[in-house]
Amino acid sequence: MKRSQSHVRKLQPLSAHSAEIVRVLGIDLGSKRIGIAASDRSGTIASPLVVLQRGASQRVDHAEILKIVLEEEAEAIVVGLPLNMDGSEGTAAKSARMEADRMATVVGVPVYIHDERRSTVEGDRVLMERGLNAQDRRKVIDKVAAAVILQSWLDAGNLGDVRGR
Repeated sequence: MKRSQSHVRKLQPLSAHSAEIVRVLGIDLGSKRIGIAASDRSGTIASPLVVLQRGASQRVDHAEILKIVLEEEAEAIVVGLPLNMDGSEGTAAKSARMEADRMATVVGVPVYIHDERRSTVEGDRVLMERGLNAQDRRKVIDKVAAAVILQSWLDAGNLGDVRGR
């Protein structure tokens, strides 16, 4: 089966010559909440930003994300792709990919996807190390997972595609 044209762009390696300032948002899409993280202006460090409760529709959610893109002056978005542990795409990954495609038509900046396997586990581990109890972790885990996804994307050298556009 041939895939339809996607608004999600392919990644290019980071150029060592790029020194422009770029801000990127990381997004962890959940069924009830959306975690959002932001990079610093150098595109080096990802930090948790906010957790949005899912609205009545994806259109409402994407409008909220657009507001954050504008407020944070973001130039790109990285959406976590929940691949199966063997790397295959299951239902959740296909759903995230479709939502990323729809989001790209609304937010006005490029939307990239990035493997998010174990991001919630890693985020939860960090929060446990900081001594947060289960109830407090649940309040912030989505934005921490978004930061893990974004940091992984930044560390992989993918910022060059944003800088080179």
